[in-house]
Amino acid sequence: MVALRVADKAKVLLCGYYGEHNLGDDALLQVLVSQLPDAWHPVITARDHQAAAALVPGASIVNRRSLSETIRALKHVDALVLGGGSLLQDGTSFKSLLYYLIVLWSARWKRIPIILWGQGLGPLRRQWSRWCVRATLSRIRAVSWRDPASLHQAQQWRLGMPMVMGPDPVWCHPAPVWSGGQDLVLCLRPTPLLNTQGWQVLLQALDHFSAQSDAKVIWLAFHGDQDAALWNELDQQGLIPVDLRERSLQMRADSLDQVQHLFSQSALVIAMRLHALILAATTGCPTAALSYDPKVKAAAQLADLPWLNLADPLDVQAMTRQWTAARQHPASRSTIQQLRETADVHRTLLLEHLQEIHQHLQ
Repeated sequence: MVALRVADKAKVLLCGYYGEHNLGDDALLQVLVSQLPDAWHPVITARDHQAAAALVPGASIVNRRSLSETIRALKHVDALVLGGGSLLQDGTSFKSLLYYLIVLWSARWKRIPIILWGQGLGPLRRQWSRWCVRATLSRIRAVSWRDPASLHQAQQWRLGMPMVMGPDPVWCHPAPVWSGGQDLVLCLRPTPLLNTQGWQVLLQALDHFSAQSDAKVIWLAFHGDQDAALWNELDQQGLIPVDLRERSLQMRADSLDQVQHLFSQSALVIAMRLHALILAATTGCPTAALSYDPKVKAAAQLADLPWLNLADPLDVQAMTRQWTAARQHPASRSTIQQLRETADVHRTLLLEHLQEIHQHLQ
């Protein structure tokens, strides 16, 4: 653990899914740190210490995979920010939800002010999960939600803290300007919504579209640990058409700069990953969504981008037509700018409450 002692600065623990080789969470972390007041020093929970330190030079790092180390870090900080994503959910695993609940309750016991920043709420499939999250949130200082459904649920629970809602904070991430290109970039992920037949139809559509547009196809593993094996799994099942395989190149996303440069010089990005969709759109690159989760559909609709619901039957010709049209229409700069401005509510709430907390420390 990097030393937590920093002279003349208050310390804030930024707790999230950081340092897990997911560029979406890396982007959330960069935006969050950029919105901290100068008087605060970030202490970041991360699995890969080097990756987090490279993103935020000078920050203190604690091992997010060690609950005991994270709780010990609470002894040395003046505030806790649960930063970005949908951390309070049991859809991925109940163990993950329990981790964050324990951290929040530990902070409450130590009387550390807690802010939720850019959060989604749920899914919470267990009645016990809903009860625990509701009870935990009843004593939070302030929350910024990233979607209307989360805000609505919090309002139904009659939570008494200040709350705001805005688009995902990654809409505020700096981006290069799209300059055009020839390559098709795919940001695909494993999903139970696609069985063998579903993948076969999707890959046939990609084969047809890339041949029609004479495009090289870059398979970008946006989440290194989860997405990198997808190509091999599909190939071993014999699902990738021969011509598509010959036009394809596999690439692992190593940094946000690398990915944004790639997006800014591509003809079209087709994304399942939420933050891949957002980062591509912020460059102005033509972008289309494959929605495996309502949050992806919601982001595409906010940005007026074409999308397909993977829970619906897929059709090769319909997908090809949509992507052909999408390639001719770059993301609207005015729409993206409006989303940036609207998403600034997360920064405003964070700044207001951290400044108040810092004044009370004096």
